[in-house]
Amino acid sequence: MSIILNLDTATETASVCIAREGITLAMRSSTEQKDHASWIQPAIMEVLQEAGIVLRDVQAVAVTAGPGSYTGLRVGLSAAKGLCFALSKPLMLFHKLFLLALSTSRVSEGSILIALKARQEELFVAGYDNTMQEMLPPQHIFQNELEIILPEYNLVLTNYEELPIFEGHKLLPLHHEIKMEKWTMHAAERYVQQEFDDLAYSEPFYLKAAYTTTAKKKI
Repeated sequence: MSIILNLDTATETASVCIAREGITLAMRSSTEQKDHASWIQPAIMEVLQEAGIVLRDVQAVAVTAGPGSYTGLRVGLSAAKGLCFALSKPLMLFHKLFLLALSTSRVSEGSILIALKARQEELFVAGYDNTMQEMLPPQHIFQNELEIILPEYNLVLTNYEELPIFEGHKLLPLHHEIKMEKWTMHAAERYVQQEFDDLAYSEPFYLKAAYTTTAKKKI
């Protein structure tokens, strides 16, 4: 029997969920993105208390590791790794792009491309077939590279619908929504298969280098 704690701070809405055998027992969410760091630990204790589970009985921690905001990804992964180190439990990292594809009920219609807006004229993309097998690994691309990728996919899940290159393609709106019930079931399957990530060396899936600016104020 698996008892898994799921943590998501890779989107604007943070979520904490405790599930047994893939079935959600308790969940908390927060839309205050700037408060995710202070919110996550109390939320973990709340879901455990509601589910009647003590922390030492958690058997694994699953976390969305990106892409997303640098601060948000660090908050979630730091919390997950801290718990795993303290409890000697395994860690499972999940790509947000995979979970977004998994969350749509229309994957069975064929292959699906996730095209998530990054910065200006840049996207995070990943592709999956109708069994959720990876066709295109999650990666960062520029808009002009879409022309090569698009013909392979039946559906496009995107928040960048105004791009002319998408004309003629079947589009699904992307609202950064991860359906927890889909994620918890998949996490339970991974737990059974013992598909864990390296606790010591796991890092967020940034997919691109950090964007920085030069300070204008001279010191």
